[in-house]
Amino acid sequence: MSDARCKGPTGRRDTAAFAITPPQIVGPFYPIRERPDLASDLARPLGSAAEAQGQLIYVTGRVLTRSGEPVAHALIDIWQANAAGKYRHPSDMNPAPLDPNFKGFARLTADASGRYSFRTIKPGRYPTAEGEIRPPHIHLTVEGRFDRLVTQLYFAGEAENLTDRWLNAAPHPDRLIVNLQEPPPHLEKHAMIAHFDIVLASG
Repeated sequence: MSDARCKGPTGRRDTAAFAITPPQIVGPFYPIRERPDLASDLARPLGSAAEAQGQLIYVTGRVLTRSGEPVAHALIDIWQANAAGKYRHPSDMNPAPLDPNFKGFARLTADASGRYSFRTIKPGRYPTAEGEIRPPHIHLTVEGRFDRLVTQLYFAGEAENLTDRWLNAAPHPDRLIVNLQEPPPHLEKHAMIAHFDIVLASG
């Protein structure tokens, strides 16, 4: 996420204010019939015999207020398609296969410093009912003390980012796009890292 500062009411640069993370639609595939895994590893959910298929990624970040204060213990729901672009949802008509080792729905809590992290796989692109192709993205719902934000995380370099109507409807699409980077030595060599800070209006 860009760490660009916002302009204050006078039009001058306000160095104490962070840019709010743009909201996005919930979409049709929020897993209302599923119980979320209360763990931070979507790539191997509880009870799975093996790892999920796809590019392993770690997503880390902080939940902050516009003034940069941490939002302690924010509740975060995460849901996404698998590596083939298929949601585990009865309304998903995409003929792509389900992954028996990927549930794609988890709930976690940020720590006292607003930090969060989770391990997952990069979701695949998929067709919509209107014939468009959505770029890879991860849905997040973030509940702080006062605010509830629904948003989506996208990945740099995806061709569909340029045409996706939901991403480009955001006031600042670049705030929703992350770069995948090489992992530090203590993580799997084939994994990638993404950093995504989430900024709420009031916290």
